[in-house]
Amino acid sequence: MRQDTRRPFVEALHRARVSAYPAGEFVGQESFMRASEIRSLAARAGIGPGVDVLDLCCGVGGPGRLITRELGCSYLGLDYSDSAVAVARELATGLDCRFEVAHVPPIPAGSFDVVLLLETLLAFADKDVLARAVAAALRPGGRFASTLEAGEPLTAAESLQMPDADTVFLLPLQEVSELLSRAGLRMVWQQDCSAAHLEIVESMVAALVADGPAISEQIGGRAMDELLAAHRLWGSWIRAGRVRKVACVATLD
Repeated sequence: MRQDTRRPFVEALHRARVSAYPAGEFVGQESFMRASEIRSLAARAGIGPGVDVLDLCCGVGGPGRLITRELGCSYLGLDYSDSAVAVARELATGLDCRFEVAHVPPIPAGSFDVVLLLETLLAFADKDVLARAVAAALRPGGRFASTLEAGEPLTAAESLQMPDADTVFLLPLQEVSELLSRAGLRMVWQQDCSAAHLEIVESMVAALVADGPAISEQIGGRAMDELLAAHRLWGSWIRAGRVRKVACVATLD
């Protein structure tokens, strides 16, 4: 399923994503977060006018467009996918936000008040290196705001089940807190959002099934099968407590 052509996926999945979220909660995000959760996390991180925000692995920039439009922050989104960045720039026309192609880490030089990482911490095999890079990018008192999947690393059997398992590096929440601490980041707030995210996963599975033929025509049958398999696995793991979805904020002291 992995490829660097995001636009067909954005277009193919748009109808399913809109139908999977409650009214007003879909704002172009590619995750299980609702718009209300994005706003809540932004408030916890102190995002507002004049605040410099760096968004890592921003994808097509739905959360970035939301907070730029509503909160008036200074925003830079980074993603490794040039096609995702192209879509993000197109959709952000008229908004005061920037998007750049970059592999993370490293993180570009400069000081930021807030670093965001939404739903993608699990993709980093070396989270200590990432945490140190985040800390280096923050001004004193800066905040790191993230949503993450917390749980024990995948077993060999689970890796065989999960499409693109080489991008799924889980850690228990306590270990995440410890590696942030090693980088000088102190966890100051966390909230379990597993139940809310499970609702979106289950709604998304139903929407994918309902719109399956049209989606398959646009992205191909294999990609559709892998997408559905991944959603079903995440749903079963969250439902069983195998994985927790957590929002958190850490500060650089």
